[in-house]
Amino acid sequence: APDTPKDFSCQTQDMRIVTCTWSKGGSTYLYGKMSFSLFASVPPTAFFDRSSQTVVQCAPSCSKQCACSWDIGQQRIWNVTVTVENPLGKKTATDVFNVNHRIYPTAPFQVWEKCTDTEITLHWNYQSNGIELFCQTEVLHPDGKVELHNSSEMHSPHRSISVGGLQPYTEYTVRVRCGAAKHFWRWSEWSEARTVRTEEATPSGKLDLWREITPVLGGRNVTLFWKQTPGFRKNGRSISYEVTWEKIEDGSRPESISLSSVYNSTRIFIDNHSYKISIMAVNDVNFSLSSVLVIGRATDNSMSTFSTEELNEEQVNGTDDGIFVSWKPRYIYDSYIIDWCNFPKLQPCDLQWKRFGPNTSSAVISSAAFVPGVRYNFHIYGSIASRAFLLEKKTGYLKELPPLLDPVVGKVELTFNAITVSWDSYLTNESQSGFVRGYHVYVSPVEGNCSLKGSKKHILSDGSELCKYTIENPEEKRYTVEHLMSNTKYKLVVKAYTGGGETAIDDFIYIDTPYNSNMLYLLFLLVIVPTLVAAICHWKKKWVKECCCPAIPSPNKSKVLSFKEFKIGSEKVLKISDCIPDMLAVDSKAEAQKL
Repeated sequence: APDTPKDFSCQTQDMRIVTCTWSKGGSTYLYGKMSFSLFASVPPTAFFDRSSQTVVQCAPSCSKQCACSWDIGQQRIWNVTVTVENPLGKKTATDVFNVNHRIYPTAPFQVWEKCTDTEITLHWNYQSNGIELFCQTEVLHPDGKVELHNSSEMHSPHRSISVGGLQPYTEYTVRVRCGAAKHFWRWSEWSEARTVRTEEATPSGKLDLWREITPVLGGRNVTLFWKQTPGFRKNGRSISYEVTWEKIEDGSRPESISLSSVYNSTRIFIDNHSYKISIMAVNDVNFSLSSVLVIGRATDNSMSTFSTEELNEEQVNGTDDGIFVSWKPRYIYDSYIIDWCNFPKLQPCDLQWKRFGPNTSSAVISSAAFVPGVRYNFHIYGSIASRAFLLEKKTGYLKELPPLLDPVVGKVELTFNAITVSWDSYLTNESQSGFVRGYHVYVSPVEGNCSLKGSKKHILSDGSELCKYTIENPEEKRYTVEHLMSNTKYKLVVKAYTGGGETAIDDFIYIDTPYNSNMLYLLFLLVIVPTLVAAICHWKKKWVKECCCPAIPSPNKSKVLSFKEFKIGSEKVLKISDCIPDMLAVDSKAEAQKL
């Protein structure tokens, strides 16, 4: 059986013809013709009996949607029934309505506009057919935002509405539709859309002005950079830039140059006096507000020029969102500026800057140009009364990478149990892909694992073991590995490391430690010398025995003769006066006579 007609409704555009529409419904899967019929009548009331009622029968036309129309004459109240039927059944839908409540106006036509710099007045015509209408205007902004504005005038066939608060010299798309002012039923179709551009106006907002100062003979070269702030609008077809600079002290005549919109920087020369520099945007209507920079005298100690040597660079760290920079707040400044180069290896570099409020003391600096392994330098300035003062310098990486090159070992000094390696001067500046924090020295015997005192074990991907020594001073260029074995072949490599690690360990140098000469000397003393002495003693044993252990000891070696010497010839003589003898024995009279 057929479905009940859906979305059944009736409406009029001119108060003469009523059109009813409904959807056909789904397939019945029944071969043969399905019939539609519409029956419209005036419902009975207290003033009309059934015999005086108007009855209309309509044969609908159906394609995607079924529709049926008839002339209503002067009749305003209708009872409409639509019937759909096939051999398996019949379904009906009914709508009782007042035509005055079912007005669907025709779309407005002959739409035109008048513009100022911030307002569009839209005009249109429509066929009212005696129907009191009100209309709605749609304004599509360039960013996709849609605004709707309703008109309140309903007494003339020439309608208009003014839309204000728009941006100068900007394209908007506008269109209009209308509906019945009394007993609103539905909106008409939209009119044809029109693209409208507002008039030009004075540029709004200011340019953001910054500078880079380089001392030269007789003065300074000042490179000026500018960019449009988020609140700046050129408000015209084209703009140019007017740069003016004048000496502050003597009030001399200002100098100026004009640049087209394709430029965002220029270089000027100033002497060593203080200067006031300003820039304005210009379009066909007028000048924008000026942005001002003050550059102090070259002899000032304010560091508002180019004196940067007195400050030490501090290291900063990268994050997932950019490079984190912080500074010590100074409450005398009304703002802070950070500048840096997106491409520091280019000359001149692409100088960038960002301003911060007086209560800010840290920021994450991000840029699509930041890449890992490149060092970026940041200068932090405080600004007061349009004069900038350099406060701090920072340097850091978005992400540190291992060093590009390893130290080159230039000299190796060997002993039987130690190796001293020296490497050439190693760069630790911005050419590196990370901050060089020190060195690792890896040592291992070619055969076997390493277990040297004072080292840490390091295991390679192939499972082999190395002894690892860490040098935390990047300025160190020499290291001694001790506690080695003599007469042993060792492999050794020196690696620089950064916050991003170090390169792969592969290019070893091979060293053979010498024999231990101290051991040979000790062996000579303990074995060879005693053996030689024993052999000599055995060969001269009679002489050694007579010298060391005689059968009759020599009186000259006795302690008895250890007195003050008095010699006669080669013999010691004891004077009687030198001692008090207990007994005296004289061997012969001749000897006694001699004494």
